[in-house]
Amino acid sequence: MIKRVVIFAGVLAMVALPRTRAQAPEGPMIPQPGTPIQKGPEPIKIQTVLVNTPVTVRNEKGEMVHNLEETDFRISDNGALQKITHFNLGGDPISLVVVVEMSARISPILPQIRKSGILITQTVTGPTGEGAVVGFDDRVSTLLDFTSSPDAMEKVMSGLPVGTPGTKLFDAMSKAVELLSARPEVSETELGHRRVMLVIAEAHDSGSEEKLGEVLRKAQLANITIYAVGISGMKADLKRKPEQKAPIRATPEGTFGTPPPPGTIQTPTTDDNANAQAPSVLALAVWAVSHAKDQVTAHQLEIAAAATGGLHASAWKHRTIERVIDEMGGELHAQYTLTYTPSGENTDGYHQINVTVSKEKERGLKVRARPGYYLGVPEI
Repeated sequence: MIKRVVIFAGVLAMVALPRTRAQAPEGPMIPQPGTPIQKGPEPIKIQTVLVNTPVTVRNEKGEMVHNLEETDFRISDNGALQKITHFNLGGDPISLVVVVEMSARISPILPQIRKSGILITQTVTGPTGEGAVVGFDDRVSTLLDFTSSPDAMEKVMSGLPVGTPGTKLFDAMSKAVELLSARPEVSETELGHRRVMLVIAEAHDSGSEEKLGEVLRKAQLANITIYAVGISGMKADLKRKPEQKAPIRATPEGTFGTPPPPGTIQTPTTDDNANAQAPSVLALAVWAVSHAKDQVTAHQLEIAAAATGGLHASAWKHRTIERVIDEMGGELHAQYTLTYTPSGENTDGYHQINVTVSKEKERGLKVRARPGYYLGVPEI
């Protein structure tokens, strides 16, 4: 959460007026023509940020580590060591928005998606959480507002209709950010909810007004973690009946080989690395947030997850949608949550977050957390 505070320093502007006797003037005080009016001092702009950082710690075998204490963690913001004001292990309740694609592009996969409602309520939101559902094709619809009723969530998911071929993914994610930003969150003094977005969709967007980088900036400042279940339009094509099949794409969408649309600004993905090894998704996530107005043409869901400290997994080959959601739910409820209010100067621009664990390398631990957040220029 970011709060923008504007402080006006100094005193009221004084205007040179002709002296009168002790009698108070009638009506407004109007300066004489040609009398200069002194302007007050410029306002001082101060930004305060509350940062919640979910942290996943695994050992060399890939198992979640659950026995760490607050004193084991070190967290820095732009290199400055921070004081942890809230610490928890998997106990904070969750506010979840499921962003689900209903496009005709993936209609053969929709039956699998419809079965996921019960797993989402059992393994992701759990008994103390709440959930909402945003569906999208070439429109974005709030199919279910926040509820703690598992039956309501399961009913909406099981009844997902087949929509149009459009895919306004980024607009749907923006709507989820809006819904989550209104939920009470964990703070230094309040017991709130962790804010989580679960996207079940292709890494493909067409027609959205929002840019991915802009959505991720808002998500980072609202302390939203994005988990993404990547489904495949190509796999859907292969599952169609012959008379329903669309032309199979030469390259799966969302890969480095996908040519950018006309007028697209070349990202590191589509420019320098077209024929080289894929760059770090984490580096691409930082790039996308720092260049919010530019268009991201590849790995959109992986970037969204990396930018917010979440996880992306593809439901492809032997990994079913149900299995991926079950793994993500297990991780969510076994994470450490660290909260801090940054000390030092909250300058505009990208703020890098770094989380380490004492003797991390000696103990063979791997730590994953959100990489940072972007502070724009505060508005008066």
